Amino acid sequence: MNVQGKAVESALIDRWLKSTGDWLMRHHAIVRRLQWGVVLVYVALVAVPAFVSLPPRQAHIWTNLTLFAQFAFWGLWWPFVLVSMVLVGRLWCGLLCPEGALSEFASDRGKGFALPRWLTWGGWPFVAFALTTIYGQMVSVYQYPGPALLILGGSTAGAILVGYLYGRSKRVWCRYLCPVTGVFGLLAKLAPLHFRVDQKSWREWEKPADHHRPAVNCAPLVPIRTMKGASDCHMCGRCSGFRGAVALSRRSPMHEIVHVAGLTAKPWETALIIFGMMGIAAGAFHWTSSELYILVKQTLAESLVAHGWLWPLEPHLPWWMLTNYPELNDSLSPLDGIVLVGYILAACMVIGGAISLCLALATGSFGSWKSQRFHHLAQTLIPVAGCGVFLGLSALTVNMLRAEGVELDFVAWLRAGLLAGAFGWSIWLAWRVSELYTPSLFRRAMATGATAGAASIGILSWALLFWPL
Repeated sequence: MNVQGKAVESALIDRWLKSTGDWLMRHHAIVRRLQWGVVLVYVALVAVPAFVSLPPRQAHIWTNLTLFAQFAFWGLWWPFVLVSMVLVGRLWCGLLCPEGALSEFASDRGKGFALPRWLTWGGWPFVAFALTTIYGQMVSVYQYPGPALLILGGSTAGAILVGYLYGRSKRVWCRYLCPVTGVFGLLAKLAPLHFRVDQKSWREWEKPADHHRPAVNCAPLVPIRTMKGASDCHMCGRCSGFRGAVALSRRSPMHEIVHVAGLTAKPWETALIIFGMMGIAAGAFHWTSSELYILVKQTLAESLVAHGWLWPLEPHLPWWMLTNYPELNDSLSPLDGIVLVGYILAACMVIGGAISLCLALATGSFGSWKSQRFHHLAQTLIPVAGCGVFLGLSALTVNMLRAEGVELDFVAWLRAGLLAGAFGWSIWLAWRVSELYTPSLFRRAMATGATAGAASIGILSWALLFWPL
């Protein structure tokens, strides 16, 4: 195809994207009905299985409601929601998320109180992710419907309550408190689609002689005029065409990390990347197969028996505190729970600390220390962090299918390819970011090499899960 042909094709794609965004703006009522359909499916998959008997050992995905719901939700729904963030931004949040729809519905009919300062604290996405991940492991949220309803139902109830109290037709829960909003926002920075705001068109539209369109209700509380990235945008399309300046557009998957993410230092995002997605998440998926976990537990158990303290060794806590299904021979004692939490936190500190040290060395390669550069380099690890979380969740999918006798010989190669691709993506991002801070090729190479060390730690932690030594 010649240059002119490529230009025509590019223009057609841009026109189609713009018209798609405009369609979403004009047909929000259809989107609302779609959201209620997803709410019904969500309730069916999460709530209904909690009120039926646990499946017998000989049950199959296609013959048992609980197993089917488990596979559909944890095996397909969640992993590919993460994939969608990288492909099309937070379109899931704006068009399909049941919690977002219910929270906004409640906010339209709620009290509309002013937002308290504690609610807008920037650390909630990290804290919520950490607590739900650790607690989910304590109660085996991926394996049993009761814990799934407790955690997901509790989150949904929180979304509705916050919307009712503080919403004012906004998605306050989604912006500040949702346990996965931080992860979704980070992954959306890699998306090749976003709603671009043309500042020149915006200013020209504001001239007194121009006709003004009514203001847009941005549910996730994004300042549309100054929006530069896709991290907070829910891709709902309500602002498409606003003042002739907003349009669904293409961009480089590198753009936001390189040119936008470093404008403002965001320590809580750094914590979520390094200690959350690369630390806590890795520990949460590792502990069940860890020889170290078994060794520590056995050592502590022997010490407790020697002192006559047998209570921590008996699995007598209820299922909503620690996994306790004696009829399935699956129970955790208080000692198991303590070692489990300790293992995850230790993994968080060891992995996160090592990665932080590498990033500190990379930042020092530029010369004078500036924390903003440290936080910017941390953003280059998003591909590795996101890939790891996806592989951890998709491991559940693979295990469920293998339990049904489905052969998946290609999975090992696919995992290796995804990890290699994520590693290369992070390194290229680090090289591009380092260009902003030094003209020296040597310093850029030093910074990129140290960042590669940080990415390698993340890759190694997940590689050991799938290919143990």
